[in-house]
Amino acid sequence: MDSEKSWFGAAMGGSTRPSWAFLLLLFTVIALSFLQIRTKTVFPSWVVSGVVGETGISEEAPTCAGFFRAAPPRKVVMSIKDFGGVGDGVTSNTETFRRAIRYMQSFGNKGGAQLNVPRGRWVTGSFNLTSNFTLFLEEGAVILGSQDHNAVVIESVEPMDLKDWPIIEPLPSYGRGRERLGGRHISLIHGDALTNVVITGENGTIDGQGKMWWELWWNKTLEHTRGHLLELKNSHNILISNLTFMNSPFWTIHPVYCSNVVIKDLTILAPLNAPNTDGIDPDSSTSICIEDCYIESGDDLVAVKSGWDQYGIAMARPSSNIIVRRVSGTTPTCSGVGIGSEMSGGISNVTVEDLHIRDSAAGVRIKTDEGRGGYVVNITINNIRMERVKMPIRFSRGSNDHPDDGWNPKAVPKIKGIFISNVVSLNSTKAPHLEGIEGAPYEGICMKNVTLLGLAPTAKWQCEFVSGFTDAVFPVSCPQLQSNVSSSWCLDHLEHLQIDYS
Repeated sequence: MDSEKSWFGAAMGGSTRPSWAFLLLLFTVIALSFLQIRTKTVFPSWVVSGVVGETGISEEAPTCAGFFRAAPPRKVVMSIKDFGGVGDGVTSNTETFRRAIRYMQSFGNKGGAQLNVPRGRWVTGSFNLTSNFTLFLEEGAVILGSQDHNAVVIESVEPMDLKDWPIIEPLPSYGRGRERLGGRHISLIHGDALTNVVITGENGTIDGQGKMWWELWWNKTLEHTRGHLLELKNSHNILISNLTFMNSPFWTIHPVYCSNVVIKDLTILAPLNAPNTDGIDPDSSTSICIEDCYIESGDDLVAVKSGWDQYGIAMARPSSNIIVRRVSGTTPTCSGVGIGSEMSGGISNVTVEDLHIRDSAAGVRIKTDEGRGGYVVNITINNIRMERVKMPIRFSRGSNDHPDDGWNPKAVPKIKGIFISNVVSLNSTKAPHLEGIEGAPYEGICMKNVTLLGLAPTAKWQCEFVSGFTDAVFPVSCPQLQSNVSSSWCLDHLEHLQIDYS
């Protein structure tokens, strides 16, 4: 009994008066238990059980890695040193990388080739990959984006050698550069119309050294849209894994017009104030698997896109069959996972699950606007944990962000079938805002087992031009989401979620 008293006394702060820490813990346990009983909320396993680790990954975690069909080992394996590369952090290897890959292209139909990058710091400008090819960064290898400060200043604005970051045509689904009219800078690592490409290693690093680009943006002296760290276009059967990507000039990884892409086991880092440094942005692409990634960025961790206003509508290239699983990270200005706002080609059949977001502006967000057109249909968001996320769930509109004057204000998006379940957010500060567009169908918004803690008693959901149904949601949702007309349809979908992992 004495030992029991001493244990209880320690828990109580060593005296007969309970410590504030213990009282806070006790109150939290009681509150969660009360919510569990009153709302019949089923909390995700990583909230109520210690069996699953902090990341929520079990030993038999499901995977969509089968989207990538592995090829036999490459017949030819060479090192960048074989082509004269120097990894001293100073010498430019731009022409070396380009020459090496041109040589390896000749083995594309002869079993493929692999280029190894050994330990060292390898400065380079942009280079293009080839099909049936593996880029392998060994342990301690760092590819550094070129920033030649001795280059001739282009019109006294962009101090960089355009040979290292040339200007290319804008994407047809955007009609212009995303930030500036006209063309755009190519990505550091680029590929077009490729098949069977692997970018991997022993946790090597690809560092875009983006500060120079961010300063051009901050100083409003940027003439052309910044390049991505990695962009693959019109490509199929791609694996990107086991690497660290950091300091991208713009969006970090951008598969566009691609299919069967697996992006897994990555660390993606950028300063939290670095502008538009999205982590992973699948764009007008299908069968995309994003798994087991940690991301810190100055924008969305993951953003699903499909073209911009009239250009995206005309191209009509949707994003579909996308799985985002076991992604964690932080972004102080944007969302853990965003849909849009460039969604004019349509977005459908997206599954987001086992997400862990902390210290961020939003958890999950659907972004649309007048002029976008397109659709967002059949989005499943399940098992989400958030900590210190200001607004856990948000639908936003009205950014007034258009490519030119040719956008059609009557082109409004169609939103239907947004299924959100098993969400716990701790220390939230704002209730969800769900803002539809007048005259546009935002229907079938279905939520179940959503618990948002930390909100002030006066915090209320704000909903406009949306309809749907909620069950076991705390605090109580807005009247627009309490429609009996939608209840059976919503509950049937939420209780019979099926995800294709093939």
